[in-house]
Amino acid sequence: MIYKKFNNKYIVRLNVGEDIVESVKKFAQEENIRFGTVTGIGAINKAKIGLFNTETKEYQSTILEEDMEIVSLAGNITEMNGEPYIHLHIALANSEHNVKAGHLNMAVISATGEIIIEAIDGYVDREFDDDIGLNLLKF
Repeated sequence: MIYKKFNNKYIVRLNVGEDIVESVKKFAQEENIRFGTVTGIGAINKAKIGLFNTETKEYQSTILEEDMEIVSLAGNITEMNGEPYIHLHIALANSEHNVKAGHLNMAVISATGEIIIEAIDGYVDREFDDDIGLNLLKF
């Protein structure tokens, strides 16, 4: 990973073999980003995406292993229990231009990842909500 900072924005390049979620979390820790937004594009060859089932209150995950373009990566950085909490969604297109999308658990860069992180002054915490079954924003 390499990056360049412009005021409160960071332009990050992820390299082959790096995981997007782990890399953004590590970056947030190192740069002390407690609240921010994440966007990106790039190419991956392995991902784990999920969909939250509101009936069972569980994520239904799928592992994808093929060359895919990141059509859209969007999410945020908050905190939970004093640690960076990375919440990302992704849309991926395969060689037939079919798109799969969902909550991003893991994605491994196959060529490059171009990520923009905007640090926002302040912080927002998260807490688990028993009724919904998710870690919700806590203001």
